[in-house]
Amino acid sequence: GEVLMYKGAICDARFSKCCGGAFEEFQNCWENVKHPYLIRQRDSKTEKQLPDLTIEAEADKWIRTSPVAFCNTQDKKILSQVLNNYDQETADFYRWKVSYSQQELSELIHQRSGIDFGQIIDLIPVERGTSGRLVRLKIVGTLRTLIIGKELEIRRTLSTSHLYSSAFVIDKEYGDELPSRFILTGAGWGHGVGLCQIGAAVMGEQGYKYEEILSHYYPGSTLEKQYK
Repeated sequence: GEVLMYKGAICDARFSKCCGGAFEEFQNCWENVKHPYLIRQRDSKTEKQLPDLTIEAEADKWIRTSPVAFCNTQDKKILSQVLNNYDQETADFYRWKVSYSQQELSELIHQRSGIDFGQIIDLIPVERGTSGRLVRLKIVGTLRTLIIGKELEIRRTLSTSHLYSSAFVIDKEYGDELPSRFILTGAGWGHGVGLCQIGAAVMGEQGYKYEEILSHYYPGSTLEKQYK
């Protein structure tokens, strides 16, 4: 078979369902190793410019809009190639919204982290990766404040299973002193590193060859035959 290589070594061929329009870099999700083929890039051939999504204002704008990208699709036929039946019930993972009441969020965070923050006063972005995914998030509670991260811990803490992704911005509604509701608006599904399955399926439909698809998602890599 063929193996994806980079400078003589086999690639760490990560993939996720939907990058949300921008690739995340490996070190923002796992250990602090930079892989030159898992880099910051936009999921598009026509639009080359990717804003610096590590800057909060740029990430905010990016996540709240719906930029052109291969994975920005609602095409049921394409999605059915990537998603199982259960997942196909939702088509809003390129951009999505989750809403929690104060009680829901404080109970959820307590249950998922094992830490009692009291009531939640704020969720504050501290550090973002190249796709706008949060790498570190500050949780401010009436009892304590703590910074959590990386990406997977943030997603586990803010959902009963896994939040779609950690590329989100936070809006608060107020009843009295404390926020009564937290609304997360987010981008993508999964960690966004390497191959974007929905984007790759769209590229396939648009007639790109699989070598072209792989070199888009793993820039600088090559497919090499492995002989037994």
